[in-house]
Amino acid sequence: MMSDPHARLERLTSMLRRRGVILPAFEIHGGIAGLFDFGPVGGRLRRRLNNVWLEHWASQGDIVEIDSPTITPESVLIASGHVGEFNDHMSECNACGGAFRSDHLVEGFHPNPDVLATADLDQLIAKNNINCPTCTGNDWKPSQPMNLMFSTRIGAMKGGRTAYMRPETAQGMFMLFPALYRHFRNRLPFGAVQTGKGYRNEISPRQGMIRLREFNMAELEYFIDPEVEPNHDFSKWDSIRFSLVPDPEIREPLEMSPAQASSENIIRHPTVAWFMARTWDFLVSVGIDPSKIRFRQHEGTEMAHYASDCWDAEIHGSYGWIECVGIAHRGCYDLAAHESATGDHNLRAWRPYDEPKIVDKTVLSGKGSIIGPSFRDIAGAVNEALEQLNQIPAEFPFELSLDNGDQVMIEAEMVEEKRIQTTEHGEWFLPHVVEPAFGIDRILWHVLDHAYVETEKGGEAYTVLRLDPSIAAIDVAILPLMEKDGLGDMGHDIHRRICSTPNLASYYDGSGSIGRRYARADEVGVPWAVTVDHESMQDGTVTIRRRDDGVQVRIQLDDLVETLSKGTISSLF
Repeated sequence: MMSDPHARLERLTSMLRRRGVILPAFEIHGGIAGLFDFGPVGGRLRRRLNNVWLEHWASQGDIVEIDSPTITPESVLIASGHVGEFNDHMSECNACGGAFRSDHLVEGFHPNPDVLATADLDQLIAKNNINCPTCTGNDWKPSQPMNLMFSTRIGAMKGGRTAYMRPETAQGMFMLFPALYRHFRNRLPFGAVQTGKGYRNEISPRQGMIRLREFNMAELEYFIDPEVEPNHDFSKWDSIRFSLVPDPEIREPLEMSPAQASSENIIRHPTVAWFMARTWDFLVSVGIDPSKIRFRQHEGTEMAHYASDCWDAEIHGSYGWIECVGIAHRGCYDLAAHESATGDHNLRAWRPYDEPKIVDKTVLSGKGSIIGPSFRDIAGAVNEALEQLNQIPAEFPFELSLDNGDQVMIEAEMVEEKRIQTTEHGEWFLPHVVEPAFGIDRILWHVLDHAYVETEKGGEAYTVLRLDPSIAAIDVAILPLMEKDGLGDMGHDIHRRICSTPNLASYYDGSGSIGRRYARADEVGVPWAVTVDHESMQDGTVTIRRRDDGVQVRIQLDDLVETLSKGTISSLF
């Protein structure tokens, strides 16, 4: 077969489109860059990949699934730093008006251009006389940051509230921390996962499924106590050497087990190392070639301001090394930001002391003669809220949050300072968070890329998509030798029986020669094909063919569904 990688990519893309896996969206209206449809094969394939991902993390035992809205109020994203900061630099061509990501324009002239400031990008563009990809001119406007979030409004007319389509799922999980804390009986560590749509108004979408405006993501927020030493068992990976690319200012690339990398502080936190190892497991389980996975540490200049360590799981495919997973230690940045923005202290967790502490402290106490008449029925709630203040406000008046969420204004004359001695049994603190964030579309693309095999059969080109059965869109193809003599009816009956079985899917194909039908099934990754022939009518047996080598065995029809549903069909070969 031809070895030209670009030609192979073209053939793969064409096949995916032809077979209903991934197709350009809104094509009859001219299409929109960065938007794709998952067709009748791709839709189920993506869902199965999602499900495998969810089950992978649920198996840890302290991680649950949640689902939060895709529309996020502006106030949430102001607190998180996305408003005003969630930017890419854009360069606009004066000649044709084309807009492009500045860091993409200078990729060949800097090893990591996405860390460059505006002036540095403009300097590189000018110094290297970079041409416009559309019109080949080189007259550029100064680059400028562009916020990538899609804006919308909640409510009608002037009363509407500014909001954005979520750029990530993480903020929804931070908002749910109080509910998660209650669910886990007020004990850390625990985590939450969420899958679903994210939206980023990319300046110049490219590389097919790699850079999209609407995309599928899967994120995990794992809440930990920073003062408790984690106890992760890395023994499963002792014999595996991960390809690690640390910050080049610190170390050269190396191969090392996650336990060793953690113990030598190459990976700076054991829980980050743990999730890197679990990420490696997931990627390999869905068909990613282990030799094409590496973990790259963010350089100091590209590290997010809130992160103490961050590693990208990169996968090598037709577009080179592509970041598909980011695993970051976010500290308490997000919870602290939302607490600061709202004054809500329910984003904290309780840490008991080993021994009670006697503490002298100054507190605010409400003056009954003023608090009572001023607040009447809620005077008791106001006094309780005053007693719970962690520190005395620097100035008056100030807003006091009650347990029910209401806010009241406290004037200086309403309270007095008192010196008291208390016994404290613990303290409230903001948990830290480790976040693995997965780009499902990017991973799915690489699964397809790695599974796509071009070979020959009978002197003709032959394509096989060697998908792992756990994520294959179709479990089995039902192929009657012919559609007459009752074979077609029997095939349809088998097809309906399989489709009515939970978590199984089949498709029926009675058109063309049996060889052509095998080829169509192989091309979309169906792991098993069942042939119905005249012998089937006589003794109730069918032939099962294995996709990857064409080996066939005979099985009783009554055993077919059971072996498929149990996932034990491979034991027949």
